[in-house]
Parts: sequence; structure tokens; C-alpha cells
Amino acid sequence: MITIRRSKERGGGDFGWLNSHFTFSFDQYHDPRFMGFRSLRVINEDWVQGGHGFPMHPHRDMEIITYVLEGALEHKDSMGNGSIIRPGDGQRMSAGTGVRHSEANSSKTDPAHLLQIWILPDHKGHEPGYEQKAFPEAEKRGKLRLIASPDGKDGSVTIHQDAKLYASLLKPGQEVKHELGKGRYAWLQAAKGAVELNGQSLSQGDGAAVSEEQRLVVKGTEDAEVLLFDLA
Repeated sequence: MITIRRSKERGGGDFGWLNSHFTFSFDQYHDPRFMGFRSLRVINEDWVQGGHGFPMHPHRDMEIITYVLEGALEHKDSMGNGSIIRPGDGQRMSAGTGVRHSEANSSKTDPAHLLQIWILPDHKGHEPGYEQKAFPEAEKRGKLRLIASPDGKDGSVTIHQDAKLYASLLKPGQEVKHELGKGRYAWLQAAKGAVELNGQSLSQGDGAAVSEEQRLVVKGTEDAEVLLFDLA
């Protein structure tokens, strides 16, 4: 079964310096039908204007993944980490017992476009941690590149949850396939462009919850970038 969450149905809005769209309930946007999917709790699509960002704020007991689509984001946190996150990077912050962080557009003029993803951890109280790796475009072009996993397989960043996150870049007509194990679920997020998922059309910003499906076929119908979550 595939249930599509259309981009236009998401929460959020335009706050001037920030244009944000919430796939699931977040902050003051609450929809009891969309509180998350399995361990996937948040997918926020953000456009941050140049010279702006999210000031230092706290989190705890959450696996936070930042995936930049365009521009660059400057990260700082209370663990002493500081970095620039660019398209192609996989960045993971385990909030664990508590951490403070800020994310700001590293450009004073150009907007930054990103997805902020929250995944519930397997249990509370993990030690806070940070990890960032670059995943070249060639590794995602026409294939599913594992970028986050519970065991760091294939050089992915490590998360405290039985979940795997793949990224793929597809040209029109290109397709990738993914086999779901017994009792597994999936979420596909169309980050850019348009694709078909098992024959169903998704455009930029659309997401799809997948259950009771064994095989997924994702086909580009225009130049596209997708994120695929394989979830317990």
C-alpha cells in the first residue's frame, strides 16, 4: 500500500527569512493524521534567506539529519563542532541527553534549501554525538546511495535506530529498485523534480508512506533527487 502526502497539503508557511513546509506535525502545526511515520518524526523542507538562520536552541533524544539541496549551511553546537554543510553531505547529530546547536545560511545573499529530518532513537539517553560525511554525486547518480544507517555500513553516518536512509539522483527514464524485507516499511520523499513510485506520480515536496510492499521501483520522470527511508 502506498499513501501519498502531497506537498500542497503540508503545514508551515512563509515567515520572511524562512519559508518552511512540514510533512508531519511540528511546532504550532498539528495534524493528528500526520504525527510521523514509524520512527520518522520530522521532514521539514526549508528555504533560509541569506544572512539568516536558526539561533542556538536545545534538543534531546532525537537523531537529526540535515540534507542540503542548494546553498550551504553553517553548523555550530555545544559539543564544540563547527562545519559547513553543502549539497551531497550527510550530517547527523544525535541529541541524546541534550545538546544545543545553531544552523545558519553561510551566505549573506543566496538562499539555502534543505531538508531537516528527525528520527526517533531506539531509546533515550544516548551520549550526544556528531558526524558529517560527503557523498559524491557520482555515487548517487542512477543508484541508491546509503547515507545513514544503524551500523555505518558502506561509509554511511551512524544513527541510533533501525532505519536506513538512501539518496538518489535520477534523470528522466532512469530507475532504481529497492527490496523491502519482511515487516519493513518505507517513506519516499521527492526532494527535487518528479518521479514515479511503483507507477504513482510524485512531484517535488511530495512524500509517500509504503507498507505491505515488497519491491519499490522509483523512476525519474524529470531530473529528480529523492530520499528513501527503509524503516522497521
